[in-house]
Amino acid sequence: MCGIVGVVSNAPVNQLIYDALLLLQHRGQDAAGIVTQSGQKFFMHKAKGMVRDVFRTRNMRSLPGNVGLGQVRYPTAGNAESEDEAQPFYVNAPFGLVLAHNGNLTNAHALKAELFSTDHRHINTDSDSEVLLNVLAHELERTTRGLPLSPPDVFAAVKGVHRRIRGSYAVVALIAGHGLLAFRDPFGIRPLCMGHGDGQIAIASESVALEGLGLAFDRDVLPGEAVFVDMSGKVHAMQCAESVTHSPCIFEYVYLARPDSVLDGISVYQARLNMGETLAKRVVSTVPPDQIDVVIPIPESSRPSAMQLAQLLGLPYREGFVKNRYVGRTFIMPGQGVRKKSVRQKLNVIASEFRGRNVLLVDDSIVRGTTSREIVQMARDAGANKVYMASAAPPVRYPNVYGIDMPTPGELVAHGRSVEEVRQIIGCDALIYQDVDAMKQAVGSLNPSITGFDASCFDGVYCTGDIQPADIVRLNQGRVDVPEGQEDSSRLALPNAQEA
Repeated sequence: MCGIVGVVSNAPVNQLIYDALLLLQHRGQDAAGIVTQSGQKFFMHKAKGMVRDVFRTRNMRSLPGNVGLGQVRYPTAGNAESEDEAQPFYVNAPFGLVLAHNGNLTNAHALKAELFSTDHRHINTDSDSEVLLNVLAHELERTTRGLPLSPPDVFAAVKGVHRRIRGSYAVVALIAGHGLLAFRDPFGIRPLCMGHGDGQIAIASESVALEGLGLAFDRDVLPGEAVFVDMSGKVHAMQCAESVTHSPCIFEYVYLARPDSVLDGISVYQARLNMGETLAKRVVSTVPPDQIDVVIPIPESSRPSAMQLAQLLGLPYREGFVKNRYVGRTFIMPGQGVRKKSVRQKLNVIASEFRGRNVLLVDDSIVRGTTSREIVQMARDAGANKVYMASAAPPVRYPNVYGIDMPTPGELVAHGRSVEEVRQIIGCDALIYQDVDAMKQAVGSLNPSITGFDASCFDGVYCTGDIQPADIVRLNQGRVDVPEGQEDSSRLALPNAQEA
């Protein structure tokens, strides 16, 4: 999960890209980068850290030009500690290309060998984004064969990229002297949308980034589609995938995206309200409402679901935790030890909301269980009589391979465990999970044209159809956050594994 943005304008774009990255900061806090083009030259600055820390006034002054792109990074592949893997990535031939990528390639290992032996291209990092850049560069070179570049050539190259790569990818790229290219994988797993303003065209991961720049939202980039904006601002678009199945990642609506964004025609905020409504029905079947004194959300993604649940059950809704906004998201932080320590730095209780009460805590999801266990204990320490926990998402039982940091089965508290076993680990008096089908219906009802979602971390069905247990093992290799003793995922059982 990363945030990307590209802009073509009739004025300098450095401030526009910076502002867009601030609005996308929730999608990645590990590193940030911006590249602009002026004349035939690229200007780039990138480093580890938050946007406000990476870019100073002197850095912004060194980014001239009316076209550019940027990224905030959340590492799920490659080396999280390496500053060399901050994006964007650059390659000088053909034309000069710069690329930023949100997603995760599932066949990057095979492509690396292919690029070296067949395409004669060198990969200098462990990042799958650099692999993607070189595949695009090779396809552009093969398509143009030294001739001037035209939009049909660009689309032919993207068709070649789709044929070769697997996984999730939303991409923005600059082709030196020609324009801005954006494309999305044939399943539309990761979001990408476009908008315009007075002399400006922008493409970004979420609609909130466009609206924050004062641009009008136009539409989502379709699965498999490529959009090319030339240097004059003219937009060219073409469907470049041989077959398309729209399966956006449902975890975007559960947790990843900002609530004020609209992804693939679905309001993230309304989706979370709907999930709260279906969760309320699950709560009633487990804990009678008259045994609950108050509903308290775990800040911040769970608030809409918690409010809707409380309203439907006729229960008081209260804020019981105060969040320190200057501590990074615990879900994103590497290492179980760091996560556990950061929970109490991140959240503080309002003891009066807990003392002597039976509280229902509502979270957006329960992934590793570390945060949930600490929060339940904090509620007890504050004097809660009973602590119930409800998750607006179903149990996270399977690894995610499409760009979310939950690839190792051993990290997932619900993997191979019953709800009762998870409840005992977390330490709550009752544990209520969302139902998978109810979640899909709650989100999907907001856009009936979407017939399915990638919900692989909940149901183990991988929409790209190329993932087997051995692939999970390979994708975990070299990962800095694999818990000791959990490197082997070969015994992972996937539903419909033969079909997948």
